[in-house]
Amino acid sequence: MVPLDYLLRFIKEDAPFGDVTSEAIIPENMRAKAVVIAKQDGVIAGVEEAKALFEHFGVKVKVKKRDGEEVKKGDVILELEGNARAILLVERTALNVMGRMSGIATQTRRLVEKVRKVNPKIMVAGTRKSLLRLIDKRAIIIGGGEPHRFSLSDAILIKDNHLALVPLEEAIKRAKAFSVYKVVEVEVENLEDALRAARAGADVIMLDNMRPEEVAEVIEALRKEGLRERVKLEVSGGITEDNITEYARLDVDVISLGALTHSVKNFDVSLEIVGRLV
Repeated sequence: MVPLDYLLRFIKEDAPFGDVTSEAIIPENMRAKAVVIAKQDGVIAGVEEAKALFEHFGVKVKVKKRDGEEVKKGDVILELEGNARAILLVERTALNVMGRMSGIATQTRRLVEKVRKVNPKIMVAGTRKSLLRLIDKRAIIIGGGEPHRFSLSDAILIKDNHLALVPLEEAIKRAKAFSVYKVVEVEVENLEDALRAARAGADVIMLDNMRPEEVAEVIEALRKEGLRERVKLEVSGGITEDNITEYARLDVDVISLGALTHSVKNFDVSLEIVGRLV
């Protein structure tokens, strides 16, 4: 689960000096019952995060649908009982978290299943194209995908801007000398650089913005030199739901998409007060 402290900052941002509307019109000790409902079909995520937020403010939570479950429009995800002001204070933050995470999980699950029908060995991964990193990465995992790097500290990924400053072979040599524990990945955009990276000892080669036929050429060239089994191959850039199966038919290990997080459509969930408690 995403750490509670990380989640509470969103509450503080949403209500820096309290919820003035609820404080103005709702008695301090009023209690209520509420439900969180799915407004569309998909994969639900962020349930544990929402539960932790509500419980932090003293609201009793009953989980009806768990993270990773397929839900239908109208399904009850959470049942809530507690102080009315507390429920309303957490409402929007909890729904925002669940909406974003469920949107990512739903899209990830859809793409993972599409790829696995063609090649069950390929992983579908996200990227670092997100500011809500912990939330987005957990949602990808719930959807069945690979989160990729959580941060710049996790693995060495040599990209075009690094290679504009240091030659490819020298960059790989320095990276290997820097740490024996970090995976060394190199981003390339053509056949020649892919072969150079493999010869220099890269652990992972990212084939960036290459068409399926170009990727196939790289794979064949690596095989001819006996290098294919020495490296993991990742394809990235320009990959969409429409063309992802073209890449899945190839002998690659990972397909990564920034679109899992940078342009996700929120999943529609709502909270409804269903009664007052004496």
